[in-house]
Amino acid sequence: MVDDPGVVRVACVQMRPQVGEPELNVRRSSEFVSAAVAGGASLVVLPELCNSGYAFDSREEAWSSAEEIPGGKACRAWEELCRRHGIHLVAGIAERSGSRLFNSSVVFGPDGHVGTFRKVHLRDRENLFFEPGDLGFPVFQTPIGRIGTFICYDGWFPESYRECALRDADIICVPTSWVPIPGQAEDQPAMATVLCMANAHSNSVYVAAADRVGTERGQPFIGQSVIVSYTGWPLSGPAKPDAEEIVYADLDVKQARAARRWNDFNDPVRDRRPEAYTVQSSATP
Repeated sequence: MVDDPGVVRVACVQMRPQVGEPELNVRRSSEFVSAAVAGGASLVVLPELCNSGYAFDSREEAWSSAEEIPGGKACRAWEELCRRHGIHLVAGIAERSGSRLFNSSVVFGPDGHVGTFRKVHLRDRENLFFEPGDLGFPVFQTPIGRIGTFICYDGWFPESYRECALRDADIICVPTSWVPIPGQAEDQPAMATVLCMANAHSNSVYVAAADRVGTERGQPFIGQSVIVSYTGWPLSGPAKPDAEEIVYADLDVKQARAARRWNDFNDPVRDRRPEAYTVQSSATP
């Protein structure tokens, strides 16, 4: 672990993957990564399922676009980019593992595969295609800081952020496919953005969320990728709701670590009182 990673420029790529077009998606994602590198990024985040698209008609279709980690075509392409440019990358990917499918995010660095996360909380029709994640919420030690990652609907559970914070994450990277939330007024920020801000603040961590755009088989996606400071305020974004683009921000990891202690009395991770959190849900579906 590097004690002082310094300032890290992160780029969140907002792109439009196409369902059933893995080769096109890999090529487009690689072009965006190269553009982010040209913009000075040393950490790049790609959206959820950016190798495969999202709105599958069947498990067979999901399977056909999935690949093994780290040996698949998308992984090999992203790994080569990381080696060539000396960067780190977090990307959402449809993962094939034996006979199982996972909605995963993969982390690569200049030396190759760093680690994998598998989406814990599956949303809606994802339950028809994917297995629930079985790797927990790992945090990966890298030369640019401690990187946590989870995916989209995981961010609706405060435990996801807190698990990463308890493992001393500096930056939480969120590949996502945010969809419209019913009842949202036009003049209000997206619920997804609010959740990123609130959890960044309450855990004193940076959050870098890369969303997709476009409409796929009738399902619209809202864009608005965002990079949030450990203070809870956006550093870059939200991006446009309907355009492919890259948002950048410079993250001072050492400063964030020092700022987790809010004052002489309060630290949002240290101040937890697990013995007081005893109620278990008795709700049934």
